[in-house]
Amino acid sequence: MGLLSEGSPLSWEETKVHADHVRKHGIIQFLKIYEKLKNRQGDTLKWGDEVEYMLVTFDHEAKTARLNLNGVKYLKVLGEEEITNPDTNPALWRPEYGSYMMEGTPAKPYGGHMAHFNMVEANMKLRRSKIAQLIGQTDAPLSVTSFPRLGCPNFTLPGYEPTLTDDGASRSLYFPDKAINGEHPRFKTLTKNIRTRRGEKIAINIPIYKDKNTPSPFLENFDVDVEGQGARASKPDHIYMDAMGFGMGNCCLQVTFQACNIKEARHLYDQLAPLCPILLALSAASPLYKGYVADVDCRWNIIAASVDCRTREERGLEPLKNNKFVIPKSRYDSIDSYISEAGERYNDIDLVLDEQICQQLIDSGIDTLLARHIAHLFIRDPVSLFSEKINLDDENDTDHFENIQSTNWQTMRFKPPPANSTIGWRVEFRPAEVQLTDFENAAYVVFVVLLTRVILSYDLNFLMPISKVDYNMQEAQKRDAVGSSKFYFRKDLHHCTGDASSAPDTSSEPCNTSIDEECALMSIDTIINGGEVDGKDYPGLVPLIKEYLQTMEVDVDTSCSISQYLELIEKRASGQLMTMAKWIREFVGKHPDYKQDSVVSDRINYDLLVACDKITKGEMTAPELLFQSVAKTREDLPPMIKRLDEKYTEEVERKNAEKAQFRENDMS
Repeated sequence: MGLLSEGSPLSWEETKVHADHVRKHGIIQFLKIYEKLKNRQGDTLKWGDEVEYMLVTFDHEAKTARLNLNGVKYLKVLGEEEITNPDTNPALWRPEYGSYMMEGTPAKPYGGHMAHFNMVEANMKLRRSKIAQLIGQTDAPLSVTSFPRLGCPNFTLPGYEPTLTDDGASRSLYFPDKAINGEHPRFKTLTKNIRTRRGEKIAINIPIYKDKNTPSPFLENFDVDVEGQGARASKPDHIYMDAMGFGMGNCCLQVTFQACNIKEARHLYDQLAPLCPILLALSAASPLYKGYVADVDCRWNIIAASVDCRTREERGLEPLKNNKFVIPKSRYDSIDSYISEAGERYNDIDLVLDEQICQQLIDSGIDTLLARHIAHLFIRDPVSLFSEKINLDDENDTDHFENIQSTNWQTMRFKPPPANSTIGWRVEFRPAEVQLTDFENAAYVVFVVLLTRVILSYDLNFLMPISKVDYNMQEAQKRDAVGSSKFYFRKDLHHCTGDASSAPDTSSEPCNTSIDEECALMSIDTIINGGEVDGKDYPGLVPLIKEYLQTMEVDVDTSCSISQYLELIEKRASGQLMTMAKWIREFVGKHPDYKQDSVVSDRINYDLLVACDKITKGEMTAPELLFQSVAKTREDLPPMIKRLDEKYTEEVERKNAEKAQFRENDMS
């Protein structure tokens, strides 16, 4: 969710008074970090995943499934181990937007040894079991992207009515404020400030799936909408939602990598960006919203609209008068520019940025590409601020920078090191939908991390025009995009970098072709598994990973696990196995209570989530969704590898500490 500072939250009216102050000092803080750490070298590969869970309570007599709002209580208990057993604690826990949500990560990052890939699934299983040990027998920690009846009457336990009064955070017709995490002040403050800054309630419209008996046109009922905002904002044949909770109340799967230096981090940021829509389509898991079957398979546009704080002027609906920019996208969306030298020629969309901030950054020694990226992020206002966090020490604090940075929720995030930390330059991969089982989530995480190793080892190039990445992001969300959509992707992954100096140790040749000629429309199957493109053999990402693995020393157990993870990815891409979204659609469509009217009833919701719970526990098979895995995953490294890994990490950190001390002495 981003920066979780503590303190007394300010309203939007109070926050906007300090907006320029936050931006000014956020830039100063970034410049301080950059100057200190721009030459930092030699950080080891470290990486980790974030899995989000929903706490669901079943009433097996009434045949209902509800979201349990006691998630925050359990989160406190889970977090105690971080304090009492910091050395042996296997997982870290963080609050999320919903009172029914929690986020778990490994307590320590994974490293560069191949055996680390065999620990991911075991740690995910351990995290889920930690939750299961605390909750009741009729509760389940489900890693599902969207709760099918979120926003329907009594979808929570306890049940609450929506808060429609002026003091409500979202003033939603459907989503009660009690469902928002109230233990941390950030969440309700963000909700209210985003709505207030926007000047009207959030408006989310996604197309409904038109089944045989779906009314045409499909129109929502707004009898309780006294103000009339919903009736005005809704669209025919669309599912209408009106609160931040409909987006931020969903779950996802994210991966963060530490690079060896800033150059490698920028390189990976750019190279992974074109893969974001591919992984979004491949992980599609959310076709049901507010008790209806939607005509989309992914959450992305829903969550983008749920935090869209742009005013009518900024959305181009009215002439600019009180605002500075017309902004094409929500602050939650795909990236708008590449930041490595190789990516510059592919920046083919107009980048809205603060020219004054951009020039300040350039004058301070930041190269133009990175300056434009930061100046683009800083067109946004802070939407959450605490009174205790206004006047900060810019030498030792980065809260103002992170305030803006962490509320630009884009497909990729370029992350400078925190102040006074041993953490290096990082990138975060953010598009994937969370999967049902730990095996699936581990497979997607391992696939993405292995891709970063292949990109760097083989000097692969996935760059394409940003406009085509944007096109792919919309295509990825369509119903059955894996089976029916085509995506722009590079035809030649080995050649033509634009500027051969931008990628680490590259031997590629500069580009001489048109950027549009470098791409072709391909199926997900071709991109992942290979095939024929323009009469030539196309390698495919999984075959490239397998080729890379043949050059590495991999122990038998890790090799077994990786092989099965890649098999899942291969079969999802080829259509031999369904995406979660397709499986859910078929489950609903075949349910005896389904009337082919696009409605997901309480009973359908219950039976679907019971099935999800049983599949997660291994009590039910779903061969059309995933095969029975026999991965030999383990919670720790083998002893000999662990000793070597620790010794290597200690040596690298010692050298980095010596370099940092040398730089500090040199500056003084």
